[in-house]
Amino acid sequence: MKRHTFWNDLKNYRVLLLMLAPAVLFYILFAYVPMAGIVIAFKRYDYAGGIFGSAWNGLDNFRFFFESGDAWRVTRNTALYNIAFIVVNNALQIFAAVMLFEVGGKWFRKITQSALFLPYFISWVVVGAIAYNLLNYDIGTVNAVLRGLGLEAIDIYNTPAYWPYILVLVSAWKGLGYGTVMYLAAITSIDTEMYEAAEIDGANIFQRIRKVTIPNLYPTIIILVLLAVGNIFRGDFGMFYNMIGNNGLLFSATDVIDTFVFRSLITSNEIGMSAAAGLFQSVLGFVTIVTVNYAVRKYDKDRALF
Repeated sequence: MKRHTFWNDLKNYRVLLLMLAPAVLFYILFAYVPMAGIVIAFKRYDYAGGIFGSAWNGLDNFRFFFESGDAWRVTRNTALYNIAFIVVNNALQIFAAVMLFEVGGKWFRKITQSALFLPYFISWVVVGAIAYNLLNYDIGTVNAVLRGLGLEAIDIYNTPAYWPYILVLVSAWKGLGYGTVMYLAAITSIDTEMYEAAEIDGANIFQRIRKVTIPNLYPTIIILVLLAVGNIFRGDFGMFYNMIGNNGLLFSATDVIDTFVFRSLITSNEIGMSAAAGLFQSVLGFVTIVTVNYAVRKYDKDRALF
């Protein structure tokens, strides 16, 4: 009987391993090797000494981050925004996917799906410019319409209360098409005999959606939500920075960990504190995904990620 050794497996699966090699190299070079930079969070960084030659300062960078008064604010904003994105985006994507699946007419479905997908390819820089031209107090389209109707203009860029709703709406608009495609693919893989059986039993379209479509989407929903939860403490820097920029009046409602770290590096050159904030962010994300995955595994281990 032939023994299954490491070298035998390497030889037998050499083509598959060769196909896997680029992805493995990518993560080694851009995910694992940079982990050595974590030490910056525990050092008083200076350019002369570099990453490994700078003096250690223990937890001073973390202490400075938490005592600055910004840690709770940016952590809260990051988590709450991502929770809102997960709930709103997934709900709208599921709704759009179900509607497209139930709508008859192949051409209408293709055109609608393409129109929904288009915003996903628009750069956040362009989205930020569009938002500025819509919402600007002096020249924005929204305020021009309000003035034309004899109503008072709204100073959106100086009012933080509007921005949680604006950012959630923009995120939902931009990500709707991408998520819809994934859910639509899951729906089309459902056995058609289940729908035929439901029709024979007299189920109408809403009963078929509630009893057949939605239950069969649970595995996809759980996987996508788990993947999103893993990034719940990572803000979309492209969105927040291009939508808000350096408008300090809006930081209380829109500042997230990623934009805070960026400004710390650019304006105050606090490399150590920025690294500490990034490590804090990564640890929170790791703990969150492990906790949520454990909860899902306790409920149904077949639907957990690991």
